[in-house]
Amino acid sequence: MIYLSRKIDSFLLEWKNNPDRKPLIVKGPRQVGKTESISRFAAKNHENVIYINFVEEQKYKVITSDGYKTDDIVRNISRIDPTKRFIVGKTLIFFDELQEYPEISTALKFFNIDSRFDVICSGSMLGVNYRKIESNSVGYKTDYEMRSLDFEEFLWAKGYDDAFVADMLDHMANLTPFNDALMSVCNSLFLDFCILGGMPAVVREYITRGNFEGSLEIQRQLLADYKEDIRKYADGMDQARILNVFNHIPSQLAKDNKKFQISKVASGARFKDYRGCIEWLNDAGMTNICYCLNFPELPLKGNYDELKYKIYFADSGLLVAMLDDEAQEDLRTNKNLGVYKGALYENIVGEALVKSGYGLYYYKRDDSTLEEDFFVRTASKLIPVEVKARGGRAKSLRALIDSDRYSDIQYGIKLTGGNVGYSDNIYTFPYFCAFLLKRHLRNR
Repeated sequence: MIYLSRKIDSFLLEWKNNPDRKPLIVKGPRQVGKTESISRFAAKNHENVIYINFVEEQKYKVITSDGYKTDDIVRNISRIDPTKRFIVGKTLIFFDELQEYPEISTALKFFNIDSRFDVICSGSMLGVNYRKIESNSVGYKTDYEMRSLDFEEFLWAKGYDDAFVADMLDHMANLTPFNDALMSVCNSLFLDFCILGGMPAVVREYITRGNFEGSLEIQRQLLADYKEDIRKYADGMDQARILNVFNHIPSQLAKDNKKFQISKVASGARFKDYRGCIEWLNDAGMTNICYCLNFPELPLKGNYDELKYKIYFADSGLLVAMLDDEAQEDLRTNKNLGVYKGALYENIVGEALVKSGYGLYYYKRDDSTLEEDFFVRTASKLIPVEVKARGGRAKSLRALIDSDRYSDIQYGIKLTGGNVGYSDNIYTFPYFCAFLLKRHLRNR
């Protein structure tokens, strides 16, 4: 099975090379490649690996029965499996499926103080239990959030190296249009990524076969697995409400007004009954929430209306998998995004921003048609980002830049199907450059 290179690979090496490293928790949605990446790293960098999976090996849930100190846990693991060896300074203990046994997180403090063994924990659905884990191990661990592949990792999978990405960044920095050949290549790769999403199983099948064959079946199975997780991990009555929200995301994104409306989810549905459900999906890593700013100014945190938001899928492949059969055929055969074009491009730009480390915010003024898709920031500037599914003027972007009302905004970014350009304080970049926005702005 081919291994897909991931950004966590370099992070794990940096962690290993840090003499003051703490136990590491790798969290993120299910099936984004956590176990595979950690296991590969462990095999290459540790002489001895102790792997414990709390889903597959329920018997290990008793290892803290004598306490949380390192010697207690090592002794109990050895009792359960005497073949496991703990070589000081050369052993990695890998606790997988942490969500099934979050109690082990209390032991991280003692592993950190003891420091004889490296420890990595991994799990999906951690957002749901993470407040407990956080309180049990605060100050004694390092966190890493892993998501599905971003466009850069997809390019790596296709055989493109860092020089290719650096060249894209140079085009943005120098405002040099891509030539026709490069534009065609990048657009084609990006459209494939839009259709596939970044889940490793889907991308691996596409790389192996060289086409979309089998991709929809894998996407739909992943979707079924996510829904099963909701049934397994969500409490009681909330299960139906969470599934209701999840299932209504595509139809609400397909509307011109993409603000998520709880009233459309079920008859008589009220925000206060569904608020926890929306947070649950976000904490589980299945969705990204984009909040409406009270006013487009810095700072962003605290400056938004928690009752107004858009919900995007954390991986665009999930959105694609939920389209009807006719849309699926048109998408894969003709690469026609149809009525979902705006929704899909917005979803994938939001996904790119989150994977770059941004929070998601939009703005819609109640007394006018002024509406902006996203906002990013530098140390001192607020930058509106508009995603144009069709050609035409960016009226809201222009209004935000030109008006004296918005003093933190001096220029904007427009993402389109066209080439690199600049006019009247608006920078235009192709959609496929969205994953580079943070790096581009850092260098400005």
